[in-house]
Amino acid sequence: MGDVESPGFDVDAFLQQPLTARVATSGPTVRPVWFLWEERAFWTLTGPWARLFDRVKDDPNVALVVDECDLATGRVRQVIARGRAELVPFDVPRGRRKLARYLGADEALWDERFVHYLHDDPGERGTMWLRLVPASLTATDLSYSVAS
Repeated sequence: MGDVESPGFDVDAFLQQPLTARVATSGPTVRPVWFLWEERAFWTLTGPWARLFDRVKDDPNVALVVDECDLATGRVRQVIARGRAELVPFDVPRGRRKLARYLGADEALWDERFVHYLHDDPGERGTMWLRLVPASLTATDLSYSVAS
């Protein structure tokens, strides 16, 4: 991944927030996803039950956007990444870190649908990671002042 020009905010801290990303694939299609930003890559769960899985197998070129728009504060920030996604084997520790950022640290409080990702056999279920190491990453701060 190339260097990101200074957008006026900490991109890594921004991407550590439990925001929703939208992944665009050929077709075109766009899907909202939860993600983990780790090792300079976006990680999201997928598998044979998801159209995203087949789309990436057919054409790994994707674009991804993570953004926020807070009208009360005027904070508007976005990160746009592009590159070739890859499907890699699922691992439980990374899965736990990803889900905990959205659902909280206490697994006992999680909806069963999410707990299954950690305890089902990934080989049987087919759970994989979609990993995107961006070939390009653009971060922009479009924030504005809100009149008080």
